Amino acid sequence: MKTYFKTMAFILMTASAGVSSSFAAEASVGAAMPSLGTLLPGSSLPKTSGKVVLVDFWASWCAPCKLSFVTLQRLHQKYASKGLVIIGVGVDEDAGKFQTFASKHPAGFTLVHDTQQSAAAYFNPPTMPSSYLVDKSGKIRFIHQGFRGEKTEAEYVHEIEQMLSE
Repeated sequence: MKTYFKTMAFILMTASAGVSSSFAAEASVGAAMPSLGTLLPGSSLPKTSGKVVLVDFWASWCAPCKLSFVTLQRLHQKYASKGLVIIGVGVDEDAGKFQTFASKHPAGFTLVHDTQQSAAAYFNPPTMPSSYLVDKSGKIRFIHQGFRGEKTEAEYVHEIEQMLSE
């Protein structure tokens, strides 16, 4: 029982002192996006410094993810030359399922497999797909849970154009 109270006291003191830890990190609006290279070791990632970045979490079993790829491809074609980088992060534990999905839904944007589930653990996407729009300074500005077709696409366009113009 003493150990429990000591642990709880330490947690409360740490939290109130503002000490950060990897457990306190959270992907939320206004938070800095962590280094994707650290979260996705061994992945070939595009340069994101000074760019607007859309990080999209998807899974092979997710029907809306399949639909969202068409929109993401359109966004990539329209805005990549203006400074948008899209990174699709597959969260399937089975690499074969990741590869099958990626081959059936080819993308002009970067696709990476979160083999260690490190990015998924940090971002903790509440549903599939979930996406995080990051501004040129590296701050998460918008979070999208799920994909609702034209409505989500219109939101993406508005938010991307806003951030590209800043």
